[in-house]
Amino acid sequence: MVYTVTFNPSLDYIASVDNFTVGRVNRTNREIIFPGGKGINVSIVLHNLGMESTALGFVAGFTGKEIQRRVREFNICEKFIEITDGISRINVKLRSEVESEINGMGPNIDARAMEAFYKQLDSLKKGDLLVLAGSIPSVMKPTIYCDIMKYLEGRGINIVVDATGDLLVNVLQYHPFLIKPNNFELGEIFGVDNLRDKKQVIEYAKKLQAQGARNVLVSMAADGAVFVSENGEVLEAPAPDGVVKNSVGAGDSMVAGFLYGYLEKGQCKEAFRYGLCTGSASAFSDGMATKDDVLKLLDHFELSDHFKE
Repeated sequence: MVYTVTFNPSLDYIASVDNFTVGRVNRTNREIIFPGGKGINVSIVLHNLGMESTALGFVAGFTGKEIQRRVREFNICEKFIEITDGISRINVKLRSEVESEINGMGPNIDARAMEAFYKQLDSLKKGDLLVLAGSIPSVMKPTIYCDIMKYLEGRGINIVVDATGDLLVNVLQYHPFLIKPNNFELGEIFGVDNLRDKKQVIEYAKKLQAQGARNVLVSMAADGAVFVSENGEVLEAPAPDGVVKNSVGAGDSMVAGFLYGYLEKGQCKEAFRYGLCTGSASAFSDGMATKDDVLKLLDHFELSDHFKE
């Protein structure tokens, strides 16, 4: 079973406005509302591909109930813990000539709620896969991902971490099954600006592997991706051809596609190909990738193995 964790889920309200002007009344020409959060996105795309998962996290207030309702509409099993202090956040994304975002704070996650969450972790079994995705709320300990991995150490649970900065680096000592920074996040970790060259990306991905990560998947938006596996295999590829409509959730979709490919095919190369095509399928659509969209890209997409070792 795959479990995804979203500690601070949201209702994402995306509003499109022509010629947005500060200080004036602006009227939208399009609006979309959907449940947001990296772990939730992974669960949605896994479901679209035909693989079930369980979404974990915290919700609060009327927004929390709406997040639950919308997640269930996707036929995803959710076991969100309901808390009473505050409301789940609303994130506003304004699309105009320049895209802007306002992200809410989220509720207060207290010790009792965290105790309930750890009880949920106790139900995980050997061979299960746990996805820890995204930032954490300010009320939560900055070591939470490390704490979870330490708590589950030795139980045979594969853990995926899609996070940034210290939240990612600090978990490497616990040997996560997979980490997925993008190339800019990878550069920030090592103090390197504008990390775009794939040979350099591979070099720094291997450094993260040397620090403990078993497999490293680096997304590079239109430039494709790089993958360094624990068995020494190195793959790189450009992105499939297509018109980008929406970058929201593309990285999460890549994670979902990779996991689907790995669990279904048992091969890193196929997992990498599925990850690239699933991430691109989301980028080329207004919503999350569907299985049909992914299969269409897979039919015409072959990997380059110039850096295979």
